[in-house]
Amino acid sequence: QVQLVESGGGLVQAGESLKLACTFSGGIFSTYTMGWFRQAPGKEREFVAAVNWKGGELNGDSAKGRFTVSRDDARNTVYLQMNSLRFEDTAVYYCAASTLVLTFLLRLQRNYAYWGQGTQVTVSA
Repeated sequence: QVQLVESGGGLVQAGESLKLACTFSGGIFSTYTMGWFRQAPGKEREFVAAVNWKGGELNGDSAKGRFTVSRDDARNTVYLQMNSLRFEDTAVYYCAASTLVLTFLLRLQRNYAYWGQGTQVTVSA
């Protein structure tokens, strides 16, 4: 059974950076496209970014220009580097695994088979 465990969340000030990690186990990591989503209080979960086994990326509106998704297949880990954080980036961040190749369909939660438990990111204004 595939398991995903996020780490790296915390409390930072606006303008600072944070790097999230998600460790994958229980399957063949290189066969999955990995995505990041986030959910702020009172809001729906939204797509942040995804990266496939070739390193191809798909970025959501919240990621463009500030966030970078990457993966290390040797470590079975996907990362989300977040720079210039804003108060509105405060959310629980989730990683997820999909068998889809890189496509706009990866923006949809229902196309991910496995999810982590989430890690809290809090940005103080």
